[in-house]
Amino acid sequence: MTVLIDPPTWPAHGTLFSHLVSDTSLDELHGLAASIGLSRRAFDLDHYDVAAERYDAAVAAGAVPVDGRELARRLGASGLRVPGRARRAAKADALLARWDALLPGARGVGVELVERWHEAHRVYHGPEHLTHALDSLALLERRPAGLPDAGTAPARAATAPASGVVGATDPTTRLALWFHDAVHDGEAGRDEERSAELATRLLGPHLAAARVAEVARLVLVTTAHSPAVGDEAGALVSDADLAVLGSAPDRYARYVRQVRAEYAHVPDDAFRRGRAGVLRSLLAGDTLFRTPQGAALWEERARANLRDELAVLGATP
Repeated sequence: MTVLIDPPTWPAHGTLFSHLVSDTSLDELHGLAASIGLSRRAFDLDHYDVAAERYDAAVAAGAVPVDGRELARRLGASGLRVPGRARRAAKADALLARWDALLPGARGVGVELVERWHEAHRVYHGPEHLTHALDSLALLERRPAGLPDAGTAPARAATAPASGVVGATDPTTRLALWFHDAVHDGEAGRDEERSAELATRLLGPHLAAARVAEVARLVLVTTAHSPAVGDEAGALVSDADLAVLGSAPDRYARYVRQVRAEYAHVPDDAFRRGRAGVLRSLLAGDTLFRTPQGAALWEERARANLRDELAVLGATP
């Protein structure tokens, strides 16, 4: 594992800044940053901005000096890089603005959720996933079923309007996505249960009991992504959560690297076996996406992505 730093050549706030990144682990990156006194406010989802006067301290603490091109190459290959557009959308201020528009008067709930989504141990299941899921939901809710078009490629879910409200008048599905991975400790099933419990506790003072119960139910739908026939809200939430599977190949490859980085503590052989099992389970169903819109947008591309990943893992479908 390596923490890298490029020369302080980026001007801002009357000084020059370096970028501090890890090519393997965000935990490692946060640890070194803390050791030289960097605030978490200096962290921008995949890097820290380091003022020139702290460059030598970072190197002394173990950061390896590289040029900017090498740093960008190794960050990109690591799976930890977050593209600029997605990084801007996933910033705390941008997410809080979306929350305030969704549930006015509940800023404290939004602050807690944003803090949870930005937890240090998250790589894939972080704020970028939340924004992608919300944008994918907006795309599903505003498009008539069965009308794919050339301007809506499988990876275009993230191009939905930043407000995430076009075509949607009921906030329940969006609230469910805000909570669906709010607890993420890497325990399948239990994470969803705890996230549903969190939704019940935090939303109770702000919404009617029936609405709170529905949000919690929809959070639990993301455990198995198997909404019942006729469960339109469950289908929307499930499809939005899985939309990344239907991304363009380069975006899907980044998702795969992010998932591996999030489980860096798992040995390679065990990870390959477990991941192959997940992929086979996904492919075994009749359909990955339960809404007509989701199926039209992402089903074909998602199945190709899953089969390609299985081939890379050396496993058979």
